[in-house]
Amino acid sequence: MAEASDKKGILLQNLQDAGFDIQTIHQCISLADKKQEAQLLRLLAYQKNRLLDMLHKNQEKIDCLDFLVYQIKHGNII
Repeated sequence: MAEASDKKGILLQNLQDAGFDIQTIHQCISLADKKQEAQLLRLLAYQKNRLLDMLHKNQEKIDCLDFLVYQIKHGNII
């Protein structure tokens, strides 16, 4: 884990933990080095939206499984 005073290390760790690919991590670090905050925040927002989309798609799958289990338990499937 990065030390609290190691800003680049903290950024790197958080980007990895957030699921960024290596190319985008390098891009984010470059933007941070250049103090291009607006562009960096756009990349972070894009990743957040991507993760939320994945979450919603997986929630739909979970809902389908819950419905299937309900139907099986109530004798409507088998």
